[in-house]
Amino acid sequence: MSQPAQPAINAATRLCAVYGSPIAHSASPAMHNAAFAALGLDWRYLAFEVDPKNLRTAILGAKAMGFAGLNLTVPHKLLAVDMVDALDDSAKKWGAVNTIKFEAGPDGKIRAFGFNTDAEGLAVSLEQDLDIELAGSQVLLLGAGGAGRTAALKFAEAGVEELFLVNRTASKAEEIAVEISERYAHVKVAVGYPKTKIDLLVNATSLGLKPDDASPLDGKYFSFAQTRAVYDMIYRPAETKLLAAAKAAGCKTANGLGMLLWQGARAFVIWTGKPAPVDVMRRALEQNIYGH
Repeated sequence: MSQPAQPAINAATRLCAVYGSPIAHSASPAMHNAAFAALGLDWRYLAFEVDPKNLRTAILGAKAMGFAGLNLTVPHKLLAVDMVDALDDSAKKWGAVNTIKFEAGPDGKIRAFGFNTDAEGLAVSLEQDLDIELAGSQVLLLGAGGAGRTAALKFAEAGVEELFLVNRTASKAEEIAVEISERYAHVKVAVGYPKTKIDLLVNATSLGLKPDDASPLDGKYFSFAQTRAVYDMIYRPAETKLLAAAKAAGCKTANGLGMLLWQGARAFVIWTGKPAPVDVMRRALEQNIYGH
């Protein structure tokens, strides 16, 4: 079934965009433009390669040009916390911004209002795609960057029993472990690979985006036989080497399409004030990423 056609771009067209580096792999434009078309909105969603050193200028530029909102992806989510005018509770809680809404503030001036929709998007995707109940589970998380930190804090809030953190720079994982111990004292948190069986392995690193990337998992310290499920936040390629190896070992697997879908659906609501057409957005993502 063909998608509804969007109105021709005109002087009243509202704009949203995603900033990242790299950004060429992003499927967000396909998802959001399909959603705007389905609801008959005269909106468009674009993607821009933005170097981290230019992020503040790029956010200010979008605000000055009357954009409705932005998404931020790697490596901008932590940096943006100090670059917006106000933070929603979600951004304060997770310490990262992946969605910005430009709106009139209490003084009537347009402000950049920062949100985080990643944490909830990840939790919904894990439940729907892998049938994972986070409460009481044991989780190994690879990566301690913006996505990794948000995921770690969300897992702790959700009540995982035990969380293992692995990162190339161990000190970054240790910082997150200390933060979790202070904020969620009931959660057991350790830096390093588990020696026992766990419920879930999550890759929050960017390793796997490129065909020649090394695996984010060190097979000397951890075997797929130790986990029943593997989730890779990367969604392009649809099956990373990590997921292919996990599937071959008999693990249940899922990529980051579900996380992208649900964080995007929440961002859509934030910007437009309208319910997100989730089925339309899912189909657009599958068409864009899988080609069917």
